[in-house]
Amino acid sequence: MTGGRWPRRSGWPVVPRLATPWQDTVSNERIGWRMRAANLRAHDPDDASVRDEFVFEVDYQICHRCRIGWVEQPHTLPAYRRRGLAAAGLAALRRENPGYAWHTLGGHIDGSPAFWDTIGADVPGGYRPRRVCEHVTAGG
Repeated sequence: MTGGRWPRRSGWPVVPRLATPWQDTVSNERIGWRMRAANLRAHDPDDASVRDEFVFEVDYQICHRCRIGWVEQPHTLPAYRRRGLAAAGLAALRRENPGYAWHTLGGHIDGSPAFWDTIGADVPGGYRPRRVCEHVTAGG
C-alpha cells in the first residue's frame, strides 16, 4: 500500500491527477523522477483552437525515509517569467511534504543564484546542492 504515493511497481508509470492547479507526470529527463508542471489552457485566436501549454515545470525526487526532496532544472516559458510560477510550484511541493529539507543536484544553480537565494530563504536545506541519498537515483 503506497497511500497514493508513487512509484508503484504494477501498472508503472502511475501518474496521479492532483486536485490542484499543478500536475505531475514522469520526468522526461530523469529516470525515476517526477515532473511538476503548471498547465495553462490557451486559446488561439487565429484558428479558434484550444490547446494546453506547460508554462512551468520542474523535475523532483523525494526520499520519504530521509525526509529530503530534490528539485532540478526548473523552467518557465519566457512570456511567464517573473510572475511567481516557479515560487508557487516549489511552495506547493513543500506544502505536500512538510518537514522535508529541499536541495538540488546543483546543475542549474550557476545561471540563477539570486533566484535560489530568494526561493531558499527559510527553507530547510535552502535548495543548496546535495547528492541524492542511497534510497533514490540521480536519474541519469
